[in-house]
Amino acid sequence: MSRLIHLSDLHFGKDRPDLLMPLLEAVNGYDPDLVIISGDLTQRAREKEYRAARAFIDRINAPVLSVPGNHDIPLHRPFTRFLAPWRYYRRWIHHDLTPVHEGADFVAVGINTVDRFKWQTGKLGLRRLGRACRALSRGGKNTLRIAVCHHPLDHPNETHKRPIPGAQRALKRLLDCGADLILSGHLHIWHAGTFAHPAPEHDGHLAIQLHAGTSLSSRQRGEPNDFNLIDISPLHVNLARISFDDGKKAFTKAEARQFDRASGEFVL
Repeated sequence: MSRLIHLSDLHFGKDRPDLLMPLLEAVNGYDPDLVIISGDLTQRAREKEYRAARAFIDRINAPVLSVPGNHDIPLHRPFTRFLAPWRYYRRWIHHDLTPVHEGADFVAVGINTVDRFKWQTGKLGLRRLGRACRALSRGGKNTLRIAVCHHPLDHPNETHKRPIPGAQRALKRLLDCGADLILSGHLHIWHAGTFAHPAPEHDGHLAIQLHAGTSLSSRQRGEPNDFNLIDISPLHVNLARISFDDGKKAFTKAEARQFDRASGEFVL
């Protein structure tokens, strides 16, 4: 069995300093095998924000897999955004924008959905999808295959943001490649379920969609700060939303779901 933690939308530069230590204590207290960060480590891609993100990552007592979000390239510095968008990300976070981590019973594959020309909606082209599919093919029959991207490939009904162009095509490709769990952020809302609008003509393989809200940002949009706890077993994937309780000044379990791997359905 493996345990993963999924953080997203830290937004250093627009973060809540009072949450930093409670978040680190909660993350390290769960003793995860891997911590996944699905983008937006910074608010405006400034170097001082990247330094703060790096200091945070260095205090996590587990391997970290991170992908960039749209806030991790400069919005208001177009010259830098077009010519050197990843300079600070690669300097302070990781040189690889599409990292892969293999565990005992899972493989996690980072997908870069950020586009310097489509700053808000992002982009996921055939080349990036092909690279992700090759990485998802690793492991054995019972390996849980996890795709990690900042922009969701399906939006819950309560959001009004535009989805990434070609989301349905990308979702179909990832399902065909065997993705079991797709982690994302961007929306600052929590959601766990199977895909509400399954890609047409796929072979019946269903994946869990799991959005994390924002783990540290003050831009909460009416939601508590949170992260996801993921426990993997041969039969089930157990998901828990860990939310910040302002009264207790701590991150506590708010709700939980259990996904049956054989039937492809949530049983709790």
